[in-house]
Amino acid sequence: MNGAAVRHPTFGLAAKRLLDVVLGSLGIVLSAPIVGLAAVWIALDSTGPVFYSALRVGWKGKNFRCYKLRTMVVDADAAKEELRMSSNERSGPFFKMEKDPRITRAGVWLRRFSIDELPQFLNVIRGDMSLVGPRPHPLDDFELYRPEDLRRLEVKPGVTGLWQVTARRDPSFETNMALDLEYIEKWSLGLDARILLKTLPVVLRAEGN
Repeated sequence: MNGAAVRHPTFGLAAKRLLDVVLGSLGIVLSAPIVGLAAVWIALDSTGPVFYSALRVGWKGKNFRCYKLRTMVVDADAAKEELRMSSNERSGPFFKMEKDPRITRAGVWLRRFSIDELPQFLNVIRGDMSLVGPRPHPLDDFELYRPEDLRRLEVKPGVTGLWQVTARRDPSFETNMALDLEYIEKWSLGLDARILLKTLPVVLRAEGN
């Protein structure tokens, strides 16, 4: 990886993990009714499983299976590469479309309020993710990383992060990367707390897509 690796204090990392387990467990309990209602909606709205899981790249490049509520048609992954070539609205390695034709009717609203992300509390409990950190990228996006981009893998990916609460609508991969690296370099439990507090207003403003 380019650049000197950031060394975070052992006590701080242990406290972060403890908070992940405690708050992640609480998140699973509190979100269970919402996830249940969303699951019924998904089942009624389109054919296919209620939950979706896919490999993501996590800490130190380790692959893990990330869980979400399904918001796309069942063959969505197969159509991604074609859309990436013709309709990608983001610069750099990752892919995003404002009006992705693969998204279901229920999926539009689940994404808008980030309800589809709630099953990731399970990833937090398992230790694959943290509550706060850079978002995990799919394997095909990771394959397009530049060497300097690998620094974002120095910490566990998060359910929310600095980019989500400050520049979620910015299409630039460079902005995303700069904010991820700023988070890594300035990390503290206080910064995590501030990001978590800012996340709820962002969710309530329905800024997801």
